[in-house]
Amino acid sequence: MSDTPPKMTTVCVTHTFKETPEQVFDAWLDPAIAGRFLFATPSGQMIKAEIDARVGGHFNFTDRRADMGDIEHVGTYLEIDRPKRLVFDFAVPKFSNQASRVSLEFFAAGSGCRVLLTHQGVLEEYAKQTEGGWGMILEGLMKALA
Repeated sequence: MSDTPPKMTTVCVTHTFKETPEQVFDAWLDPAIAGRFLFATPSGQMIKAEIDARVGGHFNFTDRRADMGDIEHVGTYLEIDRPKRLVFDFAVPKFSNQASRVSLEFFAAGSGCRVLLTHQGVLEEYAKQTEGGWGMILEGLMKALA
């Protein structure tokens, strides 16, 4: 058995939206909108979308998947600076109680905005999968805002 800690990395994803930074930021904290894109999978059913949108408040998004059962995505809001920055810790207890950190930065871009998502503390072997997952989530956000 090795005492070597697992290798962690940081994943960054950007996406441009036609909506304003305020509209995109607010979608992350609105359970009705966030439940349609945040941790939702095409084949799953979102059965819980709970948000306590305050620093120290928690969220729980539970997606029911035919192949895996109920998958909880939980976290705590660490920073809420509307409409510039949102930071939360994040874990999927079914797989690990180890929390990682997600930061979102919102920048005006013409009449819309650009979002930079940075996920720190990702296991190196899951970096590509994590990048793809966040890309899917940001695409889902774009559809949810349309």
